[in-house]
Amino acid sequence: MNLLNLSKLSSREILKGSFGIEWESLRAKGEGELSLTPHPEVFGDKLTNPLITTDFSESQIEIITPTFDTIDEAFNTFSLLADLVNSSLPEDEYLWFQSIPCILPYWDQIPIAQYSEEGISSQKYREDLAKKYGVKKQMISGVHFNFSFSDEFLRKVYSMGDDDLSFKEFKDGIYLKIARNYLRYCWLIIYLTGCSIGSHKTFSNDCLHLMDAKDDYGSYYSTRGPSFRNASCGYKNLKELYPSYDTVEEFTRDVNAFIENGDLSEAKELYTQIRLKPKNPKDLLNSLKNDGIEYIEIRTLDINPFYQCGLVEHDMKFLHLFLIYMLVKSESDYADWQREAKLNEENTAEKAYVDSMRLLRDGREVTLKSWAAEIINEMYGMCEVLGIDEGRTLNLMLNRISNPDLTYGKRLLRLIEEQGYINTHIILSKNNKQTSIHNLENIDSSERERLREYVDVALAGR
Repeated sequence: MNLLNLSKLSSREILKGSFGIEWESLRAKGEGELSLTPHPEVFGDKLTNPLITTDFSESQIEIITPTFDTIDEAFNTFSLLADLVNSSLPEDEYLWFQSIPCILPYWDQIPIAQYSEEGISSQKYREDLAKKYGVKKQMISGVHFNFSFSDEFLRKVYSMGDDDLSFKEFKDGIYLKIARNYLRYCWLIIYLTGCSIGSHKTFSNDCLHLMDAKDDYGSYYSTRGPSFRNASCGYKNLKELYPSYDTVEEFTRDVNAFIENGDLSEAKELYTQIRLKPKNPKDLLNSLKNDGIEYIEIRTLDINPFYQCGLVEHDMKFLHLFLIYMLVKSESDYADWQREAKLNEENTAEKAYVDSMRLLRDGREVTLKSWAAEIINEMYGMCEVLGIDEGRTLNLMLNRISNPDLTYGKRLLRLIEEQGYINTHIILSKNNKQTSIHNLENIDSSERERLREYVDVALAGR
């Protein structure tokens, strides 16, 4: 995509899109142990509630927003839903504001999400995943950011081209390029937003072995990296799987081959930092081929324990700009780019704070700070050409690059060193619940009106 072509459009047209958020969190209680009770009745049937459901476990709540035309609308609604969920939990329960689990019981006591006859296939899928990957890895939680450009934007850009492509092929090409570049550069998102640096001893040993420090309360933590959810010990496919992102046909062909080889049970088991989402998720691969790519799902973000909804709006705004940058950024022809991208992803997650750590750029070593600063500076230039006023957001990110102490991971490290992993998150999580209760008790009339739209659906079991 040519930046000069894009500059012919207004910033309003470029920034317009469809935005949605999915957010998972464990329910904890007491001194940070996992709540083993069923999905709270107040939220109704997990199969039919479109806003509040479960993910892998009965103990793992998932919030899913509708889609909105702006980030502000999506974020404000998500924040409202997070307040509603946290304040509706029993008095002795709270959401665990951390991507790495709280204190876990023995694996056979962790409750897999239970469904009625209508959802038995969903339950069977979860049971099979538990056997394949282990139950504890399934308890890792995070934030997903769903995005698509507006149809108005795509059609205007399509009309500028002279390629002999159908609109569907053109649209697929847009999202495929973003996916390829996002995989190359998502290490930067891990550095800027990573906030999962510790683990209780009841979690997975392969994560504990990567951590270089231990507190006095039965937990481990790392002083070297920002995101063990995105580390080599995170929730990953058992084999390294690298489908082609050149065309939708090649992508679906490769994923089908992974299924036929027994590497995946079905297409949605392919765990990547970015997903190509179809119109019909129940027939994922065929829908991608026949209908094209509907939107993309970014899966990199850790839960942020410093904010009552586990997410920061500036980070969402940066991610939106970053995806536009992924569209205009020229691509390298380096053949082994996917394997290199995964190495960079995991090295950043585990060792971004180590000065001697190097990333690979087309086979050559480069420092994280120099490459990250180059990307942000190019984004400043892009925003200037496109007339996008997001200097404050980019300034915040540049500051995190030049001073790692400003990152969420380093801020969390200071608290864990003082209070321990579990104690830190009990305090942050309980405070976030109180903030949510306070927010709902003190919302203004316009917010109260908006809240009314969602209460009957979110709290379907009242």
